[in-house]
Amino acid sequence: MEQFEPDRLSAAQTAAMRRSLTSGRGALTRRSLLRASGVGALTLGGLSALTACGIPPAKREGGAVPSDDHSDQEKEINFSNWTEYMDTSDDEKTRPTLEEFTKRTGIQVKYTEDINDNVEFFGKIRPQLAAGQDTGRDLIVVTDWLAARIIRLGWAQKLDPSHLPHAYANLIPQFRNPDWDPGRAHSYPWTGIDTVIAYNSKATGGKKVDSVTQLLDDPSLKGRVGFLTEMRDSVGMTLLDQGKNPANFTTADYDAAIGRLQKGVDTKQIRRFTGNDYTADLDKGDLAACLAWAGDVIQLQAGNPDIQYAIPAAGYITSSDNLIVPVKARHKANAEKLIDYYYEPEVAAQLAAFISYVCPVEGVKEELAKIDPALADNPLIVPDKEMAAKAHAFRSLTSEEETAYEEKFAKLIGA
Repeated sequence: MEQFEPDRLSAAQTAAMRRSLTSGRGALTRRSLLRASGVGALTLGGLSALTACGIPPAKREGGAVPSDDHSDQEKEINFSNWTEYMDTSDDEKTRPTLEEFTKRTGIQVKYTEDINDNVEFFGKIRPQLAAGQDTGRDLIVVTDWLAARIIRLGWAQKLDPSHLPHAYANLIPQFRNPDWDPGRAHSYPWTGIDTVIAYNSKATGGKKVDSVTQLLDDPSLKGRVGFLTEMRDSVGMTLLDQGKNPANFTTADYDAAIGRLQKGVDTKQIRRFTGNDYTADLDKGDLAACLAWAGDVIQLQAGNPDIQYAIPAAGYITSSDNLIVPVKARHKANAEKLIDYYYEPEVAAQLAAFISYVCPVEGVKEELAKIDPALADNPLIVPDKEMAAKAHAFRSLTSEEETAYEEKFAKLIGA
């Protein structure tokens, strides 16, 4: 039986998106800071449009409509990505890894940096996707929550494993089996995004901070603790600290995590819930410790040796940006060749050295060491086995769950 889903945004979801845009990851610039996952970032214009009309009904079952592939006749790829998410030459006139791909395959890549946030971009391509039309793009990069939605609506093509030998072999375990795309049938990660604990060792008097329990209970940190305004990060990390699995939790588990955080608010242990502005407070020591995004930590450490991070024994929350081939794309096989190319360790190392995000490619460490040993030894870019084993993804939510959970979280943080 066919199922249809309007996928409209509730008031709670809309409020969460506004937080992400104005102060969360959605407000951050590329490379130097991380941007929104969870509900996602968007422009106010895109927010108004999506709130007003919702996403049109679409089939949920049966996958994408079959598409004619013109890869053999047309040696080209149209690739849409985020800004500053690709390696460039020192003079910024060329993109070395893309140029090498063209030399090797003869396939020309039209590379466009036209993704500024998830929902705004989705608003651009949604009408064509809903109509089963070519978007003019063979390959796009979107954050996991939006990738899940596109796949669920049947608007992503199923990938051919025979075209992806490197990707299949070299994808690191922590990204192999998301609940929204089991077995990576429709997507492969471009990069990973991790949530960790960061602290200013000068502000803590040299004390290490390495758990959510410590953030919420250590009296020496009272009034100098920060949590994030992104629900999946703050609640997900608290769920882990309480021994729950963010990939498989109940509403009772969620409510218990909210209650735990509420106690931290009531006792004034938590100074505030922040978006990206925690970086300045942590750098100055106004925040002694907080939840943080890994990319921020790398940037802060470059200028302040007092900034440290810890991976809690209970684990940490991870998400990803993902490569997807939309329905009716003209050059699916060519796009698959490009995906597979970026899963060759030598190529992945060149990309990772430039963008400094979590690299999802097994075997990249040795190649990255040839470029920059410090980057190769940084588990925030190349997770070691111990860190990778502690990675947890926040499970997909139904529309009803997302509305209810965001309402409870908004009440907690006073939004």
